[in-house]
Amino acid sequence: MKRLTRTLAAVAGVAAAALALAGCAGSAGSSDSSSGGKTLTIAVWDYAETPEFKALFDAFHAANPDITIKPVDVPNAADYESKVTTMLAGGDSTDIITVKNLTDYSGYVAKNQLLSLDDVEKKLPADKLAGLDSYKYKGDYYALPYRTDFSVLFYNKTMFKDAGLADPENLTWDEFAADAAKLTKGSGSSKVYGAYIHTWNSLVQGIAAAQNGKDLTNPSYGYLKDQYDLMLKMQKAGDIIDFGDATSQSLAYQTVFETGQAAMVPMGTWLIAPLLADENAGKTNVDWGIAPLPQIESGQPIVTDGGPTGFGINKASKNVDLAKKFIEFAASEKGAEAVASIGIVPSYSSDTITQKYFSLKGMPQDALSKKAFAPDKVVPDLPVNPNSAAVNTVLNEEHQLIMTGSKSVDAGIKEMEQRVKSEALNQ
Repeated sequence: MKRLTRTLAAVAGVAAAALALAGCAGSAGSSDSSSGGKTLTIAVWDYAETPEFKALFDAFHAANPDITIKPVDVPNAADYESKVTTMLAGGDSTDIITVKNLTDYSGYVAKNQLLSLDDVEKKLPADKLAGLDSYKYKGDYYALPYRTDFSVLFYNKTMFKDAGLADPENLTWDEFAADAAKLTKGSGSSKVYGAYIHTWNSLVQGIAAAQNGKDLTNPSYGYLKDQYDLMLKMQKAGDIIDFGDATSQSLAYQTVFETGQAAMVPMGTWLIAPLLADENAGKTNVDWGIAPLPQIESGQPIVTDGGPTGFGINKASKNVDLAKKFIEFAASEKGAEAVASIGIVPSYSSDTITQKYFSLKGMPQDALSKKAFAPDKVVPDLPVNPNSAAVNTVLNEEHQLIMTGSKSVDAGIKEMEQRVKSEALNQ
């Protein structure tokens, strides 16, 4: 990790930001004396636009009416990690931290900012909780999952039918590229692309690492070449949206798919909930399905990338027992029912939960979509490692240079390896 220069101004800024965030939720970790009950504060992002939080909080309050939850809302998801880092560094006592991804989690545990949840983990059915082991750090759990997401292939059924193509079952990446070429048509502003690869580096690097059985914190990246070569070939052919255009126009993958601008979009299962919401609100009429993520070779187990979202307890919390009670609920079947009811994939899995999930209005009912929902293996993009954030910064910068043609694939990979060693691992 790069060391931060500590100045009086920076310290003052941290303290002011922490106080401002704490003010969003009232008195963090305090008793609710007006009702005679207790108040539990939880750090979240974009509360009004992220319905899973309200669904889960309401379900917990219904089961525990003496406990009121106050969200500490960070209004921009992109700012969440930096704001939480500021809060924790400033001594804020918000009880629970929503752990957005494993990279953030690595930072929290490396700085010893979360309490161990081993006693809660022992009460849970570990065999039913996807992503649980991702939170194991030096033998202990410092967060527990309530949801999990993994990459699948979203596809437009109408476009496949009109092109005379079979649904994309068990595709290799080469077959994905071939289908994309057949699905691409038109030109200019009315052009329809065979696929859209969003600008995140994880959609090239994370997937390649998962499917090659590699670790992105290990700076030996030769295995990324084939995936980059394929993506650049598709981009040059005009079968996927140009990376530079997608970046400059700040394209939203949901909009690209819902408006029929692209026939296939590899993306996390988190896209399901907004698709269902927009479909039920009449904002889109796209006939969509999900298929397993394309693989390097055919006939192999389905391997995809992904990871959990969970909750951890701030070491400065004054309501540790209540916080543990909430986290246990969130990881349970009752918590799973709450988030599954709005299209979020819960960490807790069972036949009953899966049936309820697929019974949601607008959810595809075909066998391929159900198969996509059960990959053989889900691998985190980056493991829990104190260096993960610094590694990812380098990888993302080099990813952008490769995809915009500013560097060749070989030069970009070589630079990744050298920079990760020197800048992230201090080797």
